[in-house]
Amino acid sequence: DDIEDATVNKIALWLCTFTLSVAVCAVLLLPISILSNEVLLTFPHSYYMQWLNGSLIRGLWNLVFLFSNLSLVFLMPFAYFFTESEGFAGSKKGIMARVYETAVMLLLLSLLVLGIVWVASALIHHNTARESLYDLWEYYLPHLYSGISLFGVLLLLLCTPFGLSRMFSVTGSLLVKPRLLENLEETMNCTAFEEASLSRKLKSEYQDLRKKASPWQRNLGYPVAMLLLLALTAVSVLMVCFHVLELLFDESAMPRGMEDPHLGLASFSMFGSLGAAVQVVIILYLMVSSVVGFYSSPLFTGLLPRAQDTTLTQIIGNCVSLLILSSALPVFSRTLGITRFDLLGDFGRYNWLGSFHLVFLYNMLFAGLTSACLINTVTWALQRELIRAFGYPLILPLHHKCCLYHFNLY
Repeated sequence: DDIEDATVNKIALWLCTFTLSVAVCAVLLLPISILSNEVLLTFPHSYYMQWLNGSLIRGLWNLVFLFSNLSLVFLMPFAYFFTESEGFAGSKKGIMARVYETAVMLLLLSLLVLGIVWVASALIHHNTARESLYDLWEYYLPHLYSGISLFGVLLLLLCTPFGLSRMFSVTGSLLVKPRLLENLEETMNCTAFEEASLSRKLKSEYQDLRKKASPWQRNLGYPVAMLLLLALTAVSVLMVCFHVLELLFDESAMPRGMEDPHLGLASFSMFGSLGAAVQVVIILYLMVSSVVGFYSSPLFTGLLPRAQDTTLTQIIGNCVSLLILSSALPVFSRTLGITRFDLLGDFGRYNWLGSFHLVFLYNMLFAGLTSACLINTVTWALQRELIRAFGYPLILPLHHKCCLYHFNLY
């Protein structure tokens, strides 16, 4: 009911909305660039495609880079401090008092971050750091952006393999699973018989879902979805493994930046438009998997948004996390060799991109972690399904089978 708090929360939500919009744009950077190149290859002399050119794409990359760093460095800290501020002691209460306190907090935070960056630069490049003490724009901010990007890429390295394995269980929970060697009417009778002893709401929802699902949805939808996820994951790992071999024999496989994208000259995939479409699908799939892995990680489970039960601080934390993941996606995709589209603008200025050993180790870790997570998930899922399909019906009597079925359903 407090008008002042309501205004502060509304401003913070506006900033969060802008940040999420920038995150969506960062996710779509590579797909739009790849598809634009294919469109210009397909219609090279079309009058209606003259507006689609390299300068437009480069400007889009520069704007996304600018707004993503603006949101990370200024807007989201401002939103957090603004919601937590109450004004200085002894000052007149109001919106402007909160703005003044937030501005002071941001200034102190900026000095602290710049001091940390200066000390780190002095430890790594002693002479350069001393000569560039006042060269804020050309030296320290690129180092800060490079550090944020490296953190985002490392976060993607940890979250994406785990998310790729979790995609199977998450997708399976949204679909109706086919019951191997199971009589549906018998299962419904068992469910009705044990209804009083278990969660009535959960069972009724599950029964309604299976009754409403058509035979095609019950028996075909789940296997097709699992096969599609398995194919996308396998293609991703194969592309990374092929890129590892490219790194050993081809210098152009290293991620690098370019100033002027020459669109419409050649496809960025050896398989033409079909390969470019696969690249776009793989990039979006990896982004979804990284988000699933991020929220499934024990470290970040507390950030998971819940309907009508998410504080504004959690909303800000979610916006920052999603922006870090999405802004690192172009560098992540190019480092893994998912696409040969080089990084545009300031995305290609990161210092660590030129390190062959770091890029090679990154690709090897991603391929190894993804393969390990996938093998572990598929193995345990196969064992569970085989035990449920062949173990319980052959060994246990009907009553025990109903109890175990309800236990699995719960």
